[in-house]
Amino acid sequence: MTHSHSCEKKQVALSSIIAAFFITAAKIVVAVFTGSLGILSEALHSALDLIAAIITYIAVHIADQPADSSHHYGHGKVESLSALIETVILVITCAWIIYEAINRLLTGNVHIEVTFWSYAVVILSIIVDFSRSHALMKVAKKYQSQALEADALHFSTDIFSSMVVLLGLICAQIGWHMADSIAALAVAFIVIGISYRLGKRAVDALLDKAPNAMIPVIENILREFPEVLSYHSIKVRQSGADIFVELSVHFAPNLHISKVHSITENIESRICCNIKRCSIHIHQEPEDFGHK
Repeated sequence: MTHSHSCEKKQVALSSIIAAFFITAAKIVVAVFTGSLGILSEALHSALDLIAAIITYIAVHIADQPADSSHHYGHGKVESLSALIETVILVITCAWIIYEAINRLLTGNVHIEVTFWSYAVVILSIIVDFSRSHALMKVAKKYQSQALEADALHFSTDIFSSMVVLLGLICAQIGWHMADSIAALAVAFIVIGISYRLGKRAVDALLDKAPNAMIPVIENILREFPEVLSYHSIKVRQSGADIFVELSVHFAPNLHISKVHSITENIESRICCNIKRCSIHIHQEPEDFGHK
């Protein structure tokens, strides 16, 4: 990855840190003055987004470092590790929000003060979260960054949870105060659902689960070459944005080695055109006609 690409990823991650900091501070201030559990849950969610944004920035910085003598496949797994850490933090916070919301509903301590600032901070949060989510997802897709995609999902989750809190505030203003605690519960369950998706993808990447969608692409390319008599042992693993492919290809035993080398290079070129940031190792074998 070039220096300019790395800078673009770092810049969008840094802007997310700044946005998360100011939104978190605003929500905490409003939550303290109004006593709204819905806004407090949103403040904690935004605080986690701040932590997640910092983790993402660090992960992006490390993941873009090239392979070295200790990390032969690069540092891309750091992005998956950061996504898993973000997931764990989110789940722990959701557990606290659920506990506090249920406690308020059971004890009847649900009265809150709804002010202009309650609405202002939630609406501002929706606008900022939409902007940050869009920017992060655009760069995440551009560079296949799991860490940036996880951060984008954090901000997009905030959009839906803020809408739920906004509904809770409206209900509380017309006299249904328990709506705020119910909104907090809804926020928690929304976040848990997103966390499950994030966590599963991170674990799959860390355990080298094969991205199966790529295997048919490779097989279709191999079928384009009539000199390839058979193939087997296709293995695909992902490390951050980098894809590593290994496979064995059989050629006719009388085919000259220079011809085999040329065909193999063409296969690698075709695969790299279809799979971005792909590193390929092809093992060439002579076809054993006697055992066919």
